Amino acid sequence: MTTHRISTDFYEHSYTLIAVHCSLADYQLAYLLNSQTFTKFKRIQDIDFYNNSISFSAYEWEDQKKDILWNLISNISGIVASETNNNTLFDKETPVIINYLIPEQKKTDYFIKIDGELMQKDTTGILNKINKIPQIITAYIIEPNQLKSRNNLIL
Repeated sequence: MTTHRISTDFYEHSYTLIAVHCSLADYQLAYLLNSQTFTKFKRIQDIDFYNNSISFSAYEWEDQKKDILWNLISNISGIVASETNNNTLFDKETPVIINYLIPEQKKTDYFIKIDGELMQKDTTGILNKINKIPQIITAYIIEPNQLKSRNNLIL
């Protein structure tokens, strides 16, 4: 099987990336964003890496009026490691291996990727609406060109 790679010179990052910090499950965050902002996120197929052994949940909404594609992507994926010894008197905690979509942003729980042209006032308004949701700790814009693993955000 041939592998095709996208050259970094070919793919220009023309999107807005918002980091979201919260302790909500992905479906809860999507629901709150849909009810508090003007989005209509729907679940899509997970983003899979390493032969489907690691997957990150993803939601999408296409704003056809403004020709903008929105993605809500989880940055954290936990894999339960297999337990070999079950013959113990006390239950052991099952070890969990945590993987990150963007490893250099380990404290970020979710990313909102907005493909399309947004004006500065629109971006500020979106951030204000997201930050007004009580369950969200904070949300802010990240410059995609400063991320080493930015190609993981190509959907």
